[in-house]
Amino acid sequence: MTSEIEPYADALTVPPVLRPDASGDLVVELRPTWVRMHRQLPPTLMWGYEGTVPGPTIEVRRGQRVKVAWTNRIPKGSEYPVTAVEVAPTAGRPAPHNRPGREGAEPIKEVTALPAWSVTHLHGAQTGGGNDGWADNAVGFGDAQLSEYPNDHPAVQYWYHDHAMNITRWNVYAGLVGTYLVRDDEEDALGLPSGERELPLILADRNLDQDEDGRLNGRLLHKTTQLVAAHPETGKPVSVPFQGPYTTVNGTIWPYLDVEAGWYRFRLVNASNARIYDLVLVDEDDRPVTGVLHQIGSDGGLLPRPVAVDFGTEAAEEAKDLVPLTIAPAERFDLLVDFRQLAGRRLRLLNKAPGQAPGVADAAGNVPYPQVMEFRVGETAECEAETDGFEPPPVLSGSFRRYDHAEVEHGHRLVVLTPPGTVGGGGHPEIWEMEEVPEHEQAALRGPVNGVIRVQSSDGKVRTYRRTARTFNDGLGFTIGEGVFEQWSFLNLAPPNVVHPMHIHLADFQVMARETYVTAGFDTAVGGTRAPVRFDAERPLTVPPNEQGWKDVFRVPGGQLVRVMGRFDGAYGRFMYHCHLLEHEDMGMMRPFVVMPPEVLPLGHGHADGPGHGGHQA
Repeated sequence: MTSEIEPYADALTVPPVLRPDASGDLVVELRPTWVRMHRQLPPTLMWGYEGTVPGPTIEVRRGQRVKVAWTNRIPKGSEYPVTAVEVAPTAGRPAPHNRPGREGAEPIKEVTALPAWSVTHLHGAQTGGGNDGWADNAVGFGDAQLSEYPNDHPAVQYWYHDHAMNITRWNVYAGLVGTYLVRDDEEDALGLPSGERELPLILADRNLDQDEDGRLNGRLLHKTTQLVAAHPETGKPVSVPFQGPYTTVNGTIWPYLDVEAGWYRFRLVNASNARIYDLVLVDEDDRPVTGVLHQIGSDGGLLPRPVAVDFGTEAAEEAKDLVPLTIAPAERFDLLVDFRQLAGRRLRLLNKAPGQAPGVADAAGNVPYPQVMEFRVGETAECEAETDGFEPPPVLSGSFRRYDHAEVEHGHRLVVLTPPGTVGGGGHPEIWEMEEVPEHEQAALRGPVNGVIRVQSSDGKVRTYRRTARTFNDGLGFTIGEGVFEQWSFLNLAPPNVVHPMHIHLADFQVMARETYVTAGFDTAVGGTRAPVRFDAERPLTVPPNEQGWKDVFRVPGGQLVRVMGRFDGAYGRFMYHCHLLEHEDMGMMRPFVVMPPEVLPLGHGHADGPGHGGHQA
């Protein structure tokens, strides 16, 4: 399999910076644009904020209230920039999503006919529900979505992207993404690299169509591998989430960046539909570069202290046992890289294929091309490099406090993520909201019952839960008092290779625990447990240091329970949480919740859904 594209041929593009004026008002227009993703490719039709892909980096100060008019300037009747196809696997060949071109498949006509219908979500922002970019409230040509952002948050990297109901996967793929930085005095005092030494790196994988001669024609191709042509429950096809062969950084395929022999700060976001990257930094001989990369922040801002990212030793013969830097869709990593001792070198950031050495492709799997980008370090003399006197401080955020589970009064929620083959799911995984069944009602639920799950947790007790919601349009389940702390537990009953990056709107969270569970007791044909799914004490897990800051996206692999705690403060309204694999989100792995003043909760129509203990106990 040949790429037909030369790696590291084009310089990294840096999006323009957009700062609001004293009024705090911004107009950001969505417009069609033509993008050269690589010098060997013809221009690609895309949609961009302010006509760029990615959109401009919006930069504000903490407490600077900003009103943005996200204005749709994509004319009616505009060509939809994405060709979508589903292709069945072919024996003996790489998966179709690893291959360019439509291979004779007809474009999905419903996608071809899509209008320019978009709504923008500022991912991570604490803002009222009316400003959050509710998926149904998308606008068409000539209309503006008016959103107000208080920005009353410690220094952080948010990012903005389309969130239109049912079609987020294609609108985001068309180019509707950008990054958003909040600055504050605490961050300023650290003296971190800035200006030309602070750059956004927005990762996104892509596939491309071909002309009749097999040459890449630049057309965006959303090509997925079809698993089932017509599922018996729905009559609709079932495909795996999109993963494309070509990685773009800031809209360019496999770019290079000229850097000086000094410290740099990179604001990394994975804006891919579904690809989870396992990143390693290597030298010219594909050997891991150690001791130069540090993570200083995650989704919600600065970590308590820097975390050295050590991929392994250069002496590793094949380096297949490396521990890569793993980033799922919508996660953000704030990274420092020390190039001071690497003058004249060429370093490469690679996506490491499972079981392969760095730089080795996995044509049969999901990494046909491991290239991400190249850093070309200038020929600065060592003595000149030493004038860069910056060193990462041992403590980054004196204001950060880690939650103590025993000391924070909080409610509990249990959310179960079902395996794709579970009855009633139409072949797709689902989000099940659960409530604990009172002991006096459990006798009627003996044996496997659809929607009933028994869980033996880490305290040894077996609890019975029943499903209260499974689709986005089911009745509202979670109503939360503003200012209340809650612990949400996500239990993934799928095999280990099925990973869901779960995102909760509005609030910042801390990952409290990761636990391994034996899930064989869940029967997908019944949709319930024959035996309890149980905590596995023989395979203990810990929360890694780079997950111990503020997070709003949490990777939940199959066979794990991930507990996160956060405070739902700063805003009221209707929000949502969902899997950030965009194909899963569009297929229904999304649920609403409401935040309101706690004084209002007892006055509702039914029972108060306050900070009780109806979910998973810890």
